[in-house]
Amino acid sequence: MNSFVDQLLCRKHDDESSGDELHDKDAVNLSHVGEAVHQVLGRHHNRHHKSMWNVTTGKIIGSVDDTPKSVWDTAADPGTGNDDWFPEKLAEIIGRTEAWCDVMSLGPPDGKFLTAFQTAMQTLAERSKTTENPIVIRMLFGNIAGMPVNCSKVIKALTKDLPKDNKLHIWVGAWRKGFSWNHAKLIAVDGVYLHTGGHNLWDAHYLSNNPVHDLSMELEGKVARDGHRFANQQWEFIESKQSTCVGCVIDTMPDYLPLVLRTRVTVSEWPKDTVPVFPPRFTTSRVANTANQSRLADKATDVPLISIGRQGSMVFRSRPSDDAIIAMINSSQTIIRLVLQDLGPVCLPGTKKALPGLKWPKEYLAAIGKAIYERGVDVEMVLSNPNSIPGGLKGTEANYGNGWDCVDVAAEIIKRIQKQYSEVDDAKLRAMVVDNLRICYVRHDKSSQYEDGNTIGLHSKHLIVDDKCCYIGSQNLYMCDLAEWGIVVDSEDEVKKIMNDYFLPMWENSYTGEDVDVERVMDGLNVDRDGENTMFSGMQSTEQLMPHCTGTDNYDIEKDDSAETDETESPLVASKEDVDVASKDDADPAEETEEGEEVPITARDDDDVDQDSAPDEREMTVTPTQEAALSNEETASRASSDEETASLTPSPKEITALVPIDNETASNAPSAEETAPCAPSAKETTTLAVYDGDSPEDTPEETPEKEEGAIVIHKQEDIVSQKSAETKQDDDNKKGKGMSLDCCGFAQSFNIASE
Repeated sequence: MNSFVDQLLCRKHDDESSGDELHDKDAVNLSHVGEAVHQVLGRHHNRHHKSMWNVTTGKIIGSVDDTPKSVWDTAADPGTGNDDWFPEKLAEIIGRTEAWCDVMSLGPPDGKFLTAFQTAMQTLAERSKTTENPIVIRMLFGNIAGMPVNCSKVIKALTKDLPKDNKLHIWVGAWRKGFSWNHAKLIAVDGVYLHTGGHNLWDAHYLSNNPVHDLSMELEGKVARDGHRFANQQWEFIESKQSTCVGCVIDTMPDYLPLVLRTRVTVSEWPKDTVPVFPPRFTTSRVANTANQSRLADKATDVPLISIGRQGSMVFRSRPSDDAIIAMINSSQTIIRLVLQDLGPVCLPGTKKALPGLKWPKEYLAAIGKAIYERGVDVEMVLSNPNSIPGGLKGTEANYGNGWDCVDVAAEIIKRIQKQYSEVDDAKLRAMVVDNLRICYVRHDKSSQYEDGNTIGLHSKHLIVDDKCCYIGSQNLYMCDLAEWGIVVDSEDEVKKIMNDYFLPMWENSYTGEDVDVERVMDGLNVDRDGENTMFSGMQSTEQLMPHCTGTDNYDIEKDDSAETDETESPLVASKEDVDVASKDDADPAEETEEGEEVPITARDDDDVDQDSAPDEREMTVTPTQEAALSNEETASRASSDEETASLTPSPKEITALVPIDNETASNAPSAEETAPCAPSAKETTTLAVYDGDSPEDTPEETPEKEEGAIVIHKQEDIVSQKSAETKQDDDNKKGKGMSLDCCGFAQSFNIASE
């Protein structure tokens, strides 16, 4: 037991390690970096083996997929259609599906990505006519606060003009739990083909003018199964009941303690009335008879791979990918190369001050500092130019780089050295900045700008250690506790190929030595760049920092009910076709048995029984007693987490409410032609429902009357009224108060306790 509340409730967390070190049978021929990752995962995260991490094998297909392509050594902007190959490639991979395809991303595809996905659906629809069983397609996205995905509209767009005699079974789902939602980007097909990395599915960000740089890769082999399993866990969360032990003690805790944040789950299925509400669970038996399995027989060119991920606040403590990345850095002996969007947290708009409660990632910084100080490791780092905006978008739609410069990043690393080694002198620190620490902005032919003067953005998440082992995935190193996934490539030959294709050309054309001045770094060692910790001393509102996206086509933008609404705009709530689940007990993903003993979420073997049947569904709302109890329990549990997790994830203690506000004014809304496939009518209402595994006859004790266009899952004390929040934001926008965006929609609307 690790906290007072845990002891009070006699609670054991589902994601704690069993204490036994797990050795993966595939962990052979690993480098010193790969073995370090394997050891930390086997020791601290054995319950999540084969669900959030796994040692496996596979092959990397061709060169890595970096966009924009072929630009490093030229000052000219990418030409029209320079990267149209990328969505076409994703569609081709999806089009290989014979039985099962999982797609995960932050948000739904748009523009040429949507067109490519529609082409893939046509291909699969024709193939399904000849398959014995239906082809299963599961798509998962993040329900960003204030921008829930309209799953039924996404399905409508994807299935447009499909032949009626096909055997496709499609599910589109999205989720949010507190400040966590899906941020992983992967396509997994039949347990054989895999595409993963940092790319989102947004046309204006990658295929228009001033495109942002990003990195992904295609793989083939057993590693693809890990992508399906990672998706399983999120689908199980969407489907499952969130139950916990609550009692009168929790109910009587003071109102000023942090309250649980809203959980929103949406899912839609196709064809309606033909398939269950929730999709089946992937197992290898479901794809065993596909012709694609023959691709697994050729293992001659397979290399060691380690899949690493985390599920954010779906679990209390366990963040396997965080520990894996730290283990990679700690194992370094000669050089660490990083390609990142940023290392610092999201800033307040127009400032170089982190949002209240957000901190720099001190565990990562300490590991880098220790490598420099103790082992003389060199560090080469490429960052996005701050606040870069692609595609002619607005600052409320896209923002790559959180606002910090290279000097800020260097100073925070040196501060971690000072913190760990008090005897280090000024001269030695200066020498480290000069000799070991090289940081720069991304450039083309030594220029940080496109031809129109806008800066070049970077969204890659790439780490290379000792030129033997590397990571490519979705995980940023700055503070945000989202669901992430990526691959550690543990092959020196493959890593050097990736370096030659990607890192070295980038570094050669980006590094000039001008971005880090040693004097400015040393002068900045006393600057506090963390956000204020202003707990328990009053309340102030902070504007919402919306995620970047290209429009409202596939989202339900939460808007002021009193405002004039164009029919093409998305209303506050999802279409009535969506299943919108407001979990009554969302503090822990573990279910309880009738005897009150918890069933932990653990990794499952491939021969686990599939969960094909659809659960019961009934309307309900969260009662104030349940919500207050959950909030205090989750707060106490998160507060008791070990130091390394606390430094990487935001503490719910610093957050007291989630306020949905609008993204754009009506005048900035997309046209009717743009939004028609995906935006629900303003007349549509929502269904609030939850599956709790009980008989359909059971009804909740309280079912408040639902007003059309309203979400009634929070008591007044828990969340600022929607209208007042939206009205305030509308007033702020009229006053010209700026809003900034981070790459993953993490910095959302908070009510922050202030002095």
